[in-house]
This record gives sequence, structure tokens and C-alpha cells, in this order.
Amino acid sequence: MLTPDKDVFTNRAKQARDMLRVRRIAKNHNFALAYFEDMEIAKTYDPAAIEDKWYTAWTDAKLFHSEPDDREPYTVVIPPPNVTGVLHMGHMLNNTIQDVLVRRARMLGKNACWVPGTDHASIATEAKVVAKLREEGIKKSDLTREAFLEHAWAWKEKHGGIILEQLKKLGASCDWDRTRFTMEEDLSDAVLDVFIDLHKKGHIYRGYRMVNWDPRALTAVSDEEVYHQEEQSRLFYVKYAVEGEDAFLEVATTRPETILGDTAVCVHPDDPRFQSFIGKQVKVPLTGRLVPVIADTYVDPEFGTGALKITPAHDVNDYEIGQRHQLPMLQIMEADGTLSKEAGRFAGMERFEARDAVAKALKEEGLMVKIESLMNKVGYSERTHVVIEPRLSMQWFCRMKELAAPALEHVVNGDIRFYPPKFINTYKHWMENVKDWCISRQLWWGQRIPAWYYGPGEEDVVVAKTAEEALPLAREASGNKDLTAADLRQDEDVVDTWFSSWLWPISVFDGFKDPKNKDISYYYPTNDLVTAPEILFFWVARMIMAGYEYRGELPFKNVYLTGIVRDKQGRKMSKSLGNSPDPLELIKKYGADGVRVGMLLCSPAGNDLPFDEGLCEQGRNFNNKLWNAFRLIRGFEVDANAQQSQAAREAIQWFGEALKDAKAQLDDQFDKFRLSDALMTLYKLTWDGFCSWYLEMIKPAKGQAMDVETMEITRKYLRDLLAMLHPFMPFITEELWQNLEDEKKAGFIMTSRWPEDEGHVNLELIRSFDHTRELVMRVRNFRNEHGMSPKDPLTISIKRSNELSVSWVLEGMLAKLANLAELSWVEDQPEGSQMLLVGATEMYIPLPEGADLEGNRKKLEEELNYVKGFLASVEKKLGNERFVSGAPAQVVEAEQKKKADAEARIKVLEAQLAALTA
Repeated sequence: MLTPDKDVFTNRAKQARDMLRVRRIAKNHNFALAYFEDMEIAKTYDPAAIEDKWYTAWTDAKLFHSEPDDREPYTVVIPPPNVTGVLHMGHMLNNTIQDVLVRRARMLGKNACWVPGTDHASIATEAKVVAKLREEGIKKSDLTREAFLEHAWAWKEKHGGIILEQLKKLGASCDWDRTRFTMEEDLSDAVLDVFIDLHKKGHIYRGYRMVNWDPRALTAVSDEEVYHQEEQSRLFYVKYAVEGEDAFLEVATTRPETILGDTAVCVHPDDPRFQSFIGKQVKVPLTGRLVPVIADTYVDPEFGTGALKITPAHDVNDYEIGQRHQLPMLQIMEADGTLSKEAGRFAGMERFEARDAVAKALKEEGLMVKIESLMNKVGYSERTHVVIEPRLSMQWFCRMKELAAPALEHVVNGDIRFYPPKFINTYKHWMENVKDWCISRQLWWGQRIPAWYYGPGEEDVVVAKTAEEALPLAREASGNKDLTAADLRQDEDVVDTWFSSWLWPISVFDGFKDPKNKDISYYYPTNDLVTAPEILFFWVARMIMAGYEYRGELPFKNVYLTGIVRDKQGRKMSKSLGNSPDPLELIKKYGADGVRVGMLLCSPAGNDLPFDEGLCEQGRNFNNKLWNAFRLIRGFEVDANAQQSQAAREAIQWFGEALKDAKAQLDDQFDKFRLSDALMTLYKLTWDGFCSWYLEMIKPAKGQAMDVETMEITRKYLRDLLAMLHPFMPFITEELWQNLEDEKKAGFIMTSRWPEDEGHVNLELIRSFDHTRELVMRVRNFRNEHGMSPKDPLTISIKRSNELSVSWVLEGMLAKLANLAELSWVEDQPEGSQMLLVGATEMYIPLPEGADLEGNRKKLEEELNYVKGFLASVEKKLGNERFVSGAPAQVVEAEQKKKADAEARIKVLEAQLAALTA
């Protein structure tokens, strides 16, 4: 029989007791922190014990919820993840950054509102539902549209909120009461209203154009839903016989099956090889059709043979050439990727089967010259993972040029700022070359296009929200006053998912339903948008367009563009590659705070994040360091009669200035969205400054107590550190905040005030500390080199050579941390001592009995020879007139400084050798 571990029951009981207290706080958080009077802090940091506890407390207290008031608003709308999605590393990075910004804004006293929500993701969700139905033995084609949508809504209700629940594990402080969904009624109404409005303005039209086609999903897809893979392909060299001559043009193609749809062969107008062929006709292989030889500067004479087959109905670039030269568009492929009757004897074949069959036929007829291997980028559907087929299709389009003009202007002029700004050029290029947007999708899940056909032709259509509203328009357009609503049929397509998400910053606040409601009036425009660069045009640019079109102003003021999370090999993390860890498993292993810190430590805006799980371990170690520092402070005995030591006094003065300096740096770094730098500033200040040096300087000697003033100031410093760390590490900082005895009536840390910039910083004092720290480290190294115990006190002296060397030494710090029995100031180096040089300060330490003088002499001689060699190389460079006159001034100055430093070091080493010899 197993005996339950007593500690397990003890810990569970403690957690349950703490949870009850936390809930009381959540119900009355202005006063209830008195319930923490007897809370204990565990010996080790256990994220699992505190994260759910505090997240529940925050949500119970409605700390994430926002309503308009008289404070300055700070608004962020989440880039809505797909309802099909689960948390991945990109979400982790993106939402951690958003949470950092939102939590800091709250602490600055702003009314922070972070709106969460999900995107209905037409193609992805429909594919999921179709797959589920297939498992149940049901075909989509056997269902009515209404029946299918019932299944789709049921799937959404069961699976659609998973990713939002996962974000809570990360600590995301979203206003969950404001959660929106792009297909809820009000947001869908907004999509339809905008469609109708843009159609009335002439921006939306129906046309026969080239699109990306998914042969499995049987729908057009956008460019951002296509990913490209480099693959081993074949390049086929084929003969096109010249009509009336014993000659032929040789053409290279990777898609021989599309030869059946050729309507021209194209060459560069300046290519001398083909001048005599321009204007003649050639026979399309296997068909006998005659097509012209045309000239266009698009052709690259260096690729293949320099002659290009033109298939306008099956290639995007060929389509553009076909438009310029008014070529016929021959469609030889059906929507499902099989060849049409226009393909003759190959009709009915699947496209890749037809590729091999056409290649075989070309060989048999002596038209295949050769086949080469090449690496080729092939486009795949992001949703169904089948090869994309360029296809001419009747679709709905939105004219973008007029809508794009203000969206371009207000980014270029700085009204909307990009971080990093390097993306402005990319954005500018896209917007100046904007193409019309294909907004229709051949799906059932999504907002159905509000277009109604009253006759058999594609042009027999009117646009309205309902059949009743469409009827008078149809009667007028057709001239048939006897039409009834029953005579109208609605377009089968839905709008592109992005057509709903481009309205997101407005629609989440019901700005289309009521353009003057209190929420849209207060929260819009939003402040910061955090998203990935790959959707800069497809989403960000379109939201800017919608903002100026429907609100007459920007939708957000700043756009922070994150990098892509990559593995150690530089590959984008993805489930298909199997190189992406499960974020929830990382949180379970390292804690949410540890993962957040790990991801942000090396993720500057716009630069990819080379993720290594060791970063999360580093984050966890930082949490442990902070936890143990708190426990150390809590364990100090305080005595009202104790006197403050000189080391403690110096530590307090120094760290106060270091803290002020960090506050100023942080405000600047946040203003510039340098969040990784901001975290590193805090990381160094906390780990190195506070935990490693400050606490060692103030720690009482064994058996002694700490004075009250030092303890009070130390706790104040810790409060400031916790407050500044809170946006990055929300859980551990809340736990420690609640365990500070004098914070029992201060409420939650997330509602405390962000420490303010205190103005002037005494940089001289900070430099004094840095200088003294180097002295301490040199003394400690001296002990190690000579095998001396750190417990044995030393007597050292410092040369009073100049005012700087004196003013930059914190004597109390040096005496305590270097364990000195005596520190004196001298004019000359004492006999039997070794000189240590730090900056301009000469420090002398008596050599211990039995010191290895010969060994020390050899080390000094080796270093002296090295420095002399280094000096010689620098002098050679500076003696090169070409270098001095041609190099930038700062480079020459840097070399001159190297020369001066080397010369100074040589003098010191020579003096040390002389003293050692004496």
C-alpha cells in the first residue's frame, strides 16, 4: 500500500488556502490584501502553483475589462487567429509583445483595452468540416448549403475558442468580455454593408481575370494563402515548327501539358537570334494550331532557349503578355485540375498525369529535344497543400488604386509609424504597384456575397443586402416589372476572409452599425498593432485603407512588425517540418514567465527570432534568481539599533542612480518599440546590479542585523524592479508583490503605477561603481591566481596619482567585497607588491609568501610581447598614408585610441616587471 507524501498534502492545502485569499482579493481588491498576513513563500519557485491562481484573480476582479471613461485610452486589437488554429510559436511571440505593451499602458494610468477575437477562416474551416463529414460518411455535395452551415457552426462552437483559452495560459490580459468573431451577426452585416457601398462607388466589379486556384478546395485563393517550396523539377525543350519553312523555334517549359493551350511564342525584341521570326507563325506541338511569334521585353533571353511559350489562360505572366498583345485565352483545364475537351485526346486526364502523357507524345513525334533537371519554386495552397493552378475565372474584384492613395500617403508622411521603419520601402513598393483584389471565394462558409441575378447572363446582376432590397433594382435594370423575389438567385460565392478582417479595428467597436457609438468614439483610432511582416500588405495596408475610407482617419498609430520564429537551422517553425515545440509544453516545463522572457530576450522588431529552448531555460533561471533574491531579503534580520555600513550607504546611492538611469532608458526603449532591449536593460539591472552586487554590498556580516533604513530602501528598490518587470513577467511579479509586507493594502501589481523617470542621473556615481567593481574583480582574480582563500583579509594600497583615481573608488564597497583588512592611499608602489591597473588607478597588493615570482614574470613578459606586437600592427596601419586619408574619421580615431591604450599598457607592464624584479 502506498503512503501519500505528507509534503504533497501540505503543499495542496497551502495552495487551496492561498486561492481562497486570492478570490477574496478579487472580489474586493482595494482592501483585501490584508488576507496575506500569514502567507508563506515557498523555498523554490513553482510556476504551476501561482499562474492559474493569479490569472483567476485578475479575471475575477475584472482587471482586464475596459469601459470608456475620462482617462486616456490605450487600444490594441488582436490580429484574430483562425478558429481552426492552436497556439504556435508565432502566436506566442506576437501575443507576448501585445501583452507587454498593454500591461505597461495600464500601469501608466491609461484605460487599456485589448480586444480579442477569432477569424472564421473560410478555406481552412470549410476544409476541416468537409474532412469531419467525410469521416462520418457524408459528402459536402450531398448537403444543402443550409445543412452544411449547420455542421460548420457546430464545429466552430466546439473547436473555435481553443486558441483563446490557450492564450490565457500565456498570461494574455485581453478584455475577454469584448471577444469578437468575424462571422457574428453585427460583423457580418458590416461586411455586407461595405461590399454594397464600395459597389455603389464603383470600386467593386465582376470580371474574368487570372487568379490563384485551389483544385481541391475548388476556390480562388489569395497570394498570402500560397506558400512556395523549392523542388526538383524538369525543364522540357520542345520544337515549334515554323510555318512554311524548314525551321523551328525551340522552347523550354516546366509544364508541357499547358502547351495545349498556347496562343503565341514570345521572344525579346532585341534578341538577334529571333529577329527574322518575329511576325511569323509556328505550329503548336501535338495540335497543329498556328500561333504568332511576338516580341515583348518581359522575356529573359538568358533563360532556357530565349523563346517563351505563351499560355494566357494558365500562367499569370503569360496572361499579362496576352492582354498586351490581345491574344486569345484558351482554357484547357477544368476547375478540379483535369484537362478539358479543349485538350483534345488528353481530355479528362489529371494535370500531372497529363504532363507525363504529353511529354511521352512529344518524344514519340520527335518534338522533344531534351529534358533537364532544375530546382523550381512551386506554389502550394496553404489550406489543402495541393499545387496551385493559375486559372482564368469569373470573380468579384475590388479596385484598389483609389483606396490605396491615402493609405500610402499617411505612412510615407509619418502619420502611421512602422517599427522597424525599414518596412516602409516594402510597403511603398506594394502600394504604388497595387493590383485589384479578388474578393470572392467559391465556398459556403463565410459572408455570402450580396449580389442577386435576375437573368441568365453574368452581367444580369444587382447588389443588395436582401432579395427584397434587390427586387426594385432588378426590375429597373431588366425593365421587367413582373419580377418577384422568387425570380432572383443569390451569388453562390462568399467574400474573401480578409474582406472581413480589414474592417476589424472598426467593426469590433460596432463602428459600422453605429458610427458614433461611445466605444468607437472613445477607443478609435487604436494605438498599436503588433503583427507579422508577411501580412503587411494583405491585412495591415487594407485596414489602413478601410480606416481612411470609413472613418476618415488612421486605424492605428504604430505598427510593430515582429520577426519570424525560426529553428537553429534558420527554418521557419512549422508543424509540417516537425521543428516547432508545443508552446503549452514549454509553459508547463519552464513557466509562462520563463517562456515569455526567453522569447523576448532575442526578438528585436522585424528581425527573425532564432529560437532555442535554452532561451526558455534562461528565462526560468531569471525567475529563480528573482525569487531567491526576494527570499534573501525577507530573511534579513532587521534591528532598529543597527548602524548603516559604508558599503550599504554606497550601494543605496549607486543603485538609486542605476535605477533612475534604467527608468529613463526603458521609457526611451518603449517609445521606440525596442522591447527586447528594454527587457535586457531590466535583466542586467536585476540579475547583475541588484541580485549579484547590490544585495552583496548591503548584506550584513554573519551574526549582525540590518539597519531599518537600508531595509526600507531595499524594499522600495525591489518594488520598482517588480513593477518594471511586471509587463514581461506578470505572474512571478504579482506573487512577490503580494508577499511584500507593506504592500498588503496596495492592490494588485498590475494596477500599480509605472515607476516614473526621476530626471537627472548621477553618471559619475555609476562610473565610480563600475570602476570599483573592476577593482574588486581584479583583487578576486589575484587571490585565485595565487591560491589565496577569499576569507583571508588583504591589505592593499592605491596610488594617489590624480583626483580621478581617488574620486572613482567606493572605499566601502571595495573593502567589503574584496575582503580588505586595510585600504590606504600612497604616493609610490610599496616594495614586495604587485601592481594591478584599472583605468588610471594603480592598486598595489602585497605578494603572498611563496608566490610564484618566476611564473608571474613569465605571464607579464608574454603579455608585454603580445601588446608590443599589437602596437606594431596598429602603427603600421596608421603609417599607411592611403589608409589614413581614405578611411572614415571615426575609424582612424579608433586606431589612434588603440595605439594610445597599447602604449599606456606597455608602460604599466614594464613597471610591473621592474617591481617584480626588485
